[in-house]
Amino acid sequence: MTAEIVRIGNSHGVRIPKAIREQAGLTGTVTLTVTGGALVIRPKRKPREGWAKQLRQALKDNPEQELLLPDDMGTAYDEEWTW
Repeated sequence: MTAEIVRIGNSHGVRIPKAIREQAGLTGTVTLTVTGGALVIRPKRKPREGWAKQLRQALKDNPEQELLLPDDMGTAYDEEWTW
């Protein structure tokens, strides 16, 4: 498929057909990068996207896993620090 570069004010743009946009999951804000001479358009990812799902899976795989660090876990600098 080909598309024309169009002028939008002082900038330029490419009209992305609805079918392509939906197939690529492009909505709202996107990220643009140039890789190997090609313009790559990707959906903008949310920070920490998928972390909750990964944590649930990790706890399911290792049910005895502790979520917090142990209280007695010290460092070599504990003697120098004032709390």
